[in-house]
Amino acid sequence: MASPSNEPPMSELLVSALDAIANGIYRIELVDPNGDNLPEFTPGAHVRIETPSGQMRHYSLCNDPDEQDRYVIAVKREEEGTGGSRSLVDETRVGDRLKVSAPRNDFELTGNPARYIFIAGGIGITPILSMIHHLQATGGKPFKLYYLTREPSQTAFLEELSAPEYRGKVVIHHDHGDPDNSYDLWPVLEQPKGAHIYCCGPRGLMEAVRDMTGHWTPSSVHFEDFGGSQSASTTEDTPFTVRLHKTGEAIPVPAGVSILEALRVNGHHVPYSCESGTCGSCRTRLLEGEAEHRDLVLSEAERQNHIMVCVSRARSKELVIDLAE
Repeated sequence: MASPSNEPPMSELLVSALDAIANGIYRIELVDPNGDNLPEFTPGAHVRIETPSGQMRHYSLCNDPDEQDRYVIAVKREEEGTGGSRSLVDETRVGDRLKVSAPRNDFELTGNPARYIFIAGGIGITPILSMIHHLQATGGKPFKLYYLTREPSQTAFLEELSAPEYRGKVVIHHDHGDPDNSYDLWPVLEQPKGAHIYCCGPRGLMEAVRDMTGHWTPSSVHFEDFGGSQSASTTEDTPFTVRLHKTGEAIPVPAGVSILEALRVNGHHVPYSCESGTCGSCRTRLLEGEAEHRDLVLSEAERQNHIMVCVSRARSKELVIDLAE
């Protein structure tokens, strides 16, 4: 989530529909209580929602951006999470009102590619579905979706994406929990041919895609992750210090605490959104020290003088960074 000073304003929207669309996945439709149009959004956008428990969560909008009368999100009920998704699913009823922000987009369709390659893992289908709706409706550039899930019963929007209009444009693969049955993406990614890739899903999938696209132009490969997973276990973290270049202030970063969290606790506001190293919002200048980069955004050249403070840490005892405050 972005810091309060960078967040779009919140307003109350009415829950007009709530239904299960797969095992543990629920579709929620939100409308204006007075029937007015909602703020416009672009494909890949998300909104921030205050759950009944008071927690803030980000959810991608998965309907066609031309539908100005509603927002549609899909929520995976996480049994082992911190309670936000459980609260939203278990405590919300049709007719309730939820505080919802205006849309924000850190995963936008950009450039002018020859075609789009979409790779979605599990609930990562949500922002990509909005992109597909948009391209289908506008007759935009050709695309192909590779939608990878564990089981058909756990596949959101399975019936919709199996419809005849998506024949030849959508590949749906279920691995049934067997790593040996994973879909081979290398033939898809071997030759760029002017395409842009948009990938959203578990970190393991995104890291695999990043490893297979090292020969692609960095600006043509885009990642998004709302899972909040991290590339390394916090049990492997060691404490270090971040020093602010402008003031000389030294901020301790304990094991298990991100640089972003340490900065916030000490009164420093850094723009952020995904908190998983995939959106680029918290990109910060790195002046001294050796970083342990855990993001999926920065190129090797950019890693020489930048760091994503939401997930990356230090190999040296101290990092010197330059905050744009």
